[in-house]
Amino acid sequence: MVNINTVKKHHLVLGGARSGKSSFAEAQVVSKVNQSEGSTLHYVATAICFDEEMKERVQHHKNRRGTQWVEHEEPVALADKLSQFGSTDVVLVDCLTLWLNNVLYELGDDATNLKVEQEIEHVCEVLAKSEAQIVMVSNEVGLGVVPLGKVSRLFVDNAGRMNQAVAKICGQVTLIAAGLPLSLKDEISMVKQ
Repeated sequence: MVNINTVKKHHLVLGGARSGKSSFAEAQVVSKVNQSEGSTLHYVATAICFDEEMKERVQHHKNRRGTQWVEHEEPVALADKLSQFGSTDVVLVDCLTLWLNNVLYELGDDATNLKVEQEIEHVCEVLAKSEAQIVMVSNEVGLGVVPLGKVSRLFVDNAGRMNQAVAKICGQVTLIAAGLPLSLKDEISMVKQ
């Protein structure tokens, strides 16, 4: 079980599709780098480009970010990737819900709540120990109706559990709606955009 003592330097940014959560998170990370001399800016992408539309989304994000980021693609082994960062690293993970989707896909017919919870727990353990400053983006998917299909329910239920587990160990949690940030938890001063 993860010690749920808050890791004040970590920040969870939640929101719906096209809410502005990624651009808000990017601004938070850039601001942290600008305040920390000698730090390195990292972007951990969890998306897998299965089709042209997804490739366009990824390219849009890359164009917006520019070239100052060290990019990492890690669709499944997120805990292993996060464990590689140290105290001089400022990291953006975009996004946790795509990572969760990839975990479910990898598990396939063997996917159970227990197995998914173990993956989430492993990521939280690494986050709790990390000396890096980590900002994570995640979708808030629990505001709609309960999905009909088993796999969809498995995803939505575990996305909610994942967001709660990560929020417990972050010093900041921000909900983005219509491009506007709403602070849900702020144990450190919010960085102005």
